[in-house]
Amino acid sequence: MDKMTYSRRRFLRDSTLLALSAPFWSSAHAATPLAPASAYAGESAPQVGLHWLDGQRPLAFTGVTWGVPWPQGAVRNDSGFQLHDAQQRAYDLQSWPLARWPDGSIKWSAHALGGEIPPEDGLTLRPTAKAEEPSSGSGMVSEHDHGWTVDTGRIRCVIPRSGSRLIEEIWRDNRLALTNGRLVLRMQRGAEVDSTLTQDAYQGVIDTVTVEQSGPQRAVIAIRGTHHAQQQGVAHIPFIIRLYSYANTDSLRVIHTLIYDNDDDLISLKGLGLAFDVPLQGELHDRHVRFVSDQGGLFREAVRGLSGLRRDPGTAVIAAQLAGQATPPIADFSPEVGKRLDYIPAFGSYRLTQHHPDGFQIHKRTATGQGWLLSATGDRAAGVGYLGTPTGGVAFGLRNFWQSYPASLEIDNAHTDVATVTLWLWSPWAEPMDMRFYHDGLGQDTHEKQREGLAITYEDYEPGFGSAVGVARTSELFIDVLPATPDAENLVNRARRMQQPPLLVADAQDLHRAQAFGPLWAPASSSATTPGRIRLEKQLDAYFDIYQQEVEQRKWYGFWDFGDVMHTYDSDRHVWRYDVGGYAWDNSELSTDLWLWYYFLHSGRAEAFRMAEAMTRHTGEVDVHHLGQFSPLGSRHNVRHWGDSAKQLRISTVANRRFLYYLTADERIGDLMDEQIEALRTLGTVLPGRKIGQTSPADPHHVSLSFGTDWGAVAAAWLTAWERHGDPAIRERLLTSMQTIAAQPHGFFTGGSAIDPDTGRIELAPPDQVEISHLSAVFGLTEICSELIEALPDPAFTRAWLDYCRLYNDPAALSAVVGKTVKKLNLAQGHARLTAFAARRLNDRTLAQRAWAEFTAGSGGIAHPTLEQRRLTPPTVLYPINEALIDSTIDKHSGSTTAANLATNAVAQWGLTAIALLALLDDIPSS
Repeated sequence: MDKMTYSRRRFLRDSTLLALSAPFWSSAHAATPLAPASAYAGESAPQVGLHWLDGQRPLAFTGVTWGVPWPQGAVRNDSGFQLHDAQQRAYDLQSWPLARWPDGSIKWSAHALGGEIPPEDGLTLRPTAKAEEPSSGSGMVSEHDHGWTVDTGRIRCVIPRSGSRLIEEIWRDNRLALTNGRLVLRMQRGAEVDSTLTQDAYQGVIDTVTVEQSGPQRAVIAIRGTHHAQQQGVAHIPFIIRLYSYANTDSLRVIHTLIYDNDDDLISLKGLGLAFDVPLQGELHDRHVRFVSDQGGLFREAVRGLSGLRRDPGTAVIAAQLAGQATPPIADFSPEVGKRLDYIPAFGSYRLTQHHPDGFQIHKRTATGQGWLLSATGDRAAGVGYLGTPTGGVAFGLRNFWQSYPASLEIDNAHTDVATVTLWLWSPWAEPMDMRFYHDGLGQDTHEKQREGLAITYEDYEPGFGSAVGVARTSELFIDVLPATPDAENLVNRARRMQQPPLLVADAQDLHRAQAFGPLWAPASSSATTPGRIRLEKQLDAYFDIYQQEVEQRKWYGFWDFGDVMHTYDSDRHVWRYDVGGYAWDNSELSTDLWLWYYFLHSGRAEAFRMAEAMTRHTGEVDVHHLGQFSPLGSRHNVRHWGDSAKQLRISTVANRRFLYYLTADERIGDLMDEQIEALRTLGTVLPGRKIGQTSPADPHHVSLSFGTDWGAVAAAWLTAWERHGDPAIRERLLTSMQTIAAQPHGFFTGGSAIDPDTGRIELAPPDQVEISHLSAVFGLTEICSELIEALPDPAFTRAWLDYCRLYNDPAALSAVVGKTVKKLNLAQGHARLTAFAARRLNDRTLAQRAWAEFTAGSGGIAHPTLEQRRLTPPTVLYPINEALIDSTIDKHSGSTTAANLATNAVAQWGLTAIALLALLDDIPSS
């Protein structure tokens, strides 16, 4: 008998120990199980409703990939899937598993749809009895001697095996549309303007190419390499490029990841981009240039403009050129114009630069060596352009263009036979990247001095630990190969698609029924319309709206910053504490990522998804070291995202990444989660408690591990890896760690011990060890444990976790259990959701009432939630702002003197707890 079967039967036998009787909460909030996988056939099969994230059918569509959860036992491992609309029309679909339940059934499935756009609503996904075997040659990727060809049915893209070209060429309708796709990098030597500055050109060189997927609807090719200097032969900045193609589409999606590896403060990154060449034919006045503004406006010109001349070429000529259509033959021009075309300047170079989130410029010039003309200015550009002719061209775009400034788009040599387009992720005309730490250490050359620094600025500084080596950044680009210059509506719709890619999402009730991401949330639509629920729903919305507002009015944008929020507000200066040590960037502190994701699941708001998506991209890349001595740990909150010396699993945790991965099947997020499988080993060389006397375990193969923030991150990594990859060794390590936590003298209250990373076995701590941190359960441990006790049910572990949940906020009972006096612990409000979880599992109404009392009291959180804001104007502030009057008790000791004491810690924990209590309990207090 296998261990999993035994464990599940033992759990069922022993379940009376847990008092799991009929629940007292409303049945509306309980997950409804579906029929087991072996039972469904035909009409009895489970099904999931789907809708477009943004609420409407996309106007420009080039394929979509999305994930769908299923209840345990509902969908067999060998199932296929069918997508139908309300008229029962079927769509061609490509499907694959993302995760499996312990019984082998599908937990998350991924699906890809090519160029056929489904309707706005009424979509249904159903499993079929068995997946169809793909026919030979049904994939879009074919291999040949010098590389691979991806054929979507509309375009053919050739990918070489090696060299500096990522894309050799792209064809459409037997026309060569694009060649020599390559990565470009410029590095500057000399740190300050008054020093001697020189620039070196680099180009990306391929190390490996991997065909990750070749199906009938979707193909993915991953290219890994490093940028090499064209002169000195040195290499910098590793990269990972993924090229995505969909059947019957004309678009190539490019996911670009750079990993920063420069440790020389005298060398800085000056420019970074993706360039390609566009062959051009025909008259210069039939070569069209387009740029799109964020508001859907168009900059539209031709290389040789024909309007505004002293002589009129003819109404038909002007109309055709402005529309992007072929102009009449030159013989049909007014003779006064036709014979003088060579005297009309041809502008072959264009440059759109966005060096500030609220300002862009467009310049053009005739040729290298000639002066630039300012053509247009505006607030925000969409980061989308076009170059081509009436017989074809290329539209190109960089997502989050103005949000990720300084960025630029460049067109060069459009007056020749071969033009060059460059999408600059970091504009070479902006200041170079400054990755240096922001102070000289302030004499903090000992751990004692560093603790003193922590006591005043909340910054955990240590020499050498503020290096940016290993941080990463992922960007999203698009290349559309078109048969003709698009009209204004077509190009604007493409720009909107590039900036807000369409996504299909399972309906909220189906997400909840599948227990996607555990039981600590429920759809807002399932809430009864009682005054208490209405009040909480309004407050949840208000807190999200405040942070969405703050991103905009505080301009939390920029290449390295976009996606993050600030940690704590300075109500005296009326600014966030951007320059005060550990109070600046948030870096996922107290689960801001989780708050946004659970709020999205709860509310279904598209803007919540987009904000959570941006944060996941940021915190998973920028706030984590992906190479070097700290890899793959994350960095605690700091003025610099990578600046703090506390390198921690709680920041790099998979708990924060799973949402985006499972909802979108994003391969880069999969990389980040796999990085964390062995992350605990780094704790052996970067000891978290080194400044307070922590020493390495006696066994050199073991590492010290806290049972809260550390083990919670390990459990998230191992649970997710086991669900995704099915490795039984990972499962055994996870289960062993759970069992040996449960075997500790005081369970989770023991605090920590040494773990063998190879087996997951945790050494027994001394009988009198009791270590309780208020941070243990607020970095994803709560959410992961709520799923673990269902995925790997072990009665002893379940008891240990429920003990922690019910006793944390009850110091008297806790003191009696551990045999030591325990004073009231911090973050009581956030821990109310632990009390609520225990109440639901144990069917304990007294615990449920206590949970609401803990939440509404607001200890260590927000005692008096309010929707109030005040308007501040100059000269009190630099520019008019709305200031939220959130009176948080988390940072009262830090010197704030007004009611505007806003702490992201408090808001995130309030939001997570409110969502959990709404899902778990019914008895909401009336006030």
